[in-house]
Amino acid sequence: MLLTRFFLPILRDTPKEAEIVSHRLMLRAGMLRQQAAGSYAWLPLGLRVLEKINRVIREEQNRSGAVELLMPTIQSADLWRESGRYDAYGKEMLRIKDRHDRDMLYGPTNEEMITDIFRSYVKSYKDLPLNLYHIQWKFRDEVRPRFGVMRSREFLMKDAYSFDLDQAGARHAYNKMFIAYLRTFARLGLKAIPMRADTGPIGGDLSHEFIILASTGESEVFCHKDYLDFGVPDENTSFDEIGRVQEIVDKWTSLYAATSEMHDQAAFDAIPEDKRASARGIEVGHIFYFGTKYSEPMKAVVTKPDGSSAPVHMGSYGIGPSRLVAALIEANHDDAGVIWPEAAAPFKVALLNLKQGDAATDGACAQLYHALAAAGVDALYDDRDERPGAKFATADLIGLPWQIMVGPRSLGEGKVEIKRRATGERTLVPIADAVAAIA
Repeated sequence: MLLTRFFLPILRDTPKEAEIVSHRLMLRAGMLRQQAAGSYAWLPLGLRVLEKINRVIREEQNRSGAVELLMPTIQSADLWRESGRYDAYGKEMLRIKDRHDRDMLYGPTNEEMITDIFRSYVKSYKDLPLNLYHIQWKFRDEVRPRFGVMRSREFLMKDAYSFDLDQAGARHAYNKMFIAYLRTFARLGLKAIPMRADTGPIGGDLSHEFIILASTGESEVFCHKDYLDFGVPDENTSFDEIGRVQEIVDKWTSLYAATSEMHDQAAFDAIPEDKRASARGIEVGHIFYFGTKYSEPMKAVVTKPDGSSAPVHMGSYGIGPSRLVAALIEANHDDAGVIWPEAAAPFKVALLNLKQGDAATDGACAQLYHALAAAGVDALYDDRDERPGAKFATADLIGLPWQIMVGPRSLGEGKVEIKRRATGERTLVPIADAVAAIA
């Protein structure tokens, strides 16, 4: 992509309303524009990050056996009355009426709708287990939206819903999502620790939040330091091996880890002092098992092998891709701007022409740009007629993992300079080797 043809509205000054690093940098780097309180337009750079995150989420959901669909944002209030949550949910639910005076709502979550879909088609245990997920916009009317997309009213959510014949099957479904979440966050360069958590308005009796430690986190969390060294299950983990899957989850829940709402000070004090970790944390995922909380009142039942009928056991599993963008920035930035991990970066390379209009640098940049594209490397070519300093500042602000700098001095030696954004390390390489060095 040529920067002169890309829409990247960089801000020089930090907007006054931005309270935390991710909000400031997302606005300055032209990723977002606030349209109303807690509601944002995702501009091209930000949208590319969202799409990269969604791709990783989809790959890990599919790997675990979940199947994607897409549900509407507007839901009928009648479904929520069946479950008993319509009046109980609170003011965070945006309640509306259509032109026929029917009660509707902008979905804050989808347990009722997915249960209705399930009960319409699945009648036998032979069609279980089943896990359905979608990535869809949600709306929760936060009383005080703040911190940009970290706590907004409209947000993107991946929510999955599992259906099983009994509690044992539902626990295995929960465990599979537990592992899929560990892998998802690790692939995005985040170390997420699963912590016992309150089930909140979703309900149920088993719940874990996946927390990353960050100095700008929303709340205090407490855990055993050994979690920081635990290895994440690899891509060859078999989700069909119930015992092995349970072993992995047992390991990741064997030590103390809890959010402030679930914190037990006595249990924390029992940990050796040098192994205690108390820090700020950001929630990046939340999983629940809630049994028949929805299937029983909504009559989502299946026939069992003995011919009798029973309500299915369910769980739900959420990741907020839009929130993850902010969490990634909170965990990966410096004074100059964002430092994207490659899996989430909007482009992999910033190609900087340090003397626009010079025949040699223009030609070398054109050669590199086409070679990067041929190698399947996403590159943003800064072909603006700007000073080198302005190009360096833009590249550091938007945080692409690599920068290739093409200037007359290095080019005179047949070389270009490559900079790794995360470390600042710079290397001079022959122009013919530049693409291989990146790819």
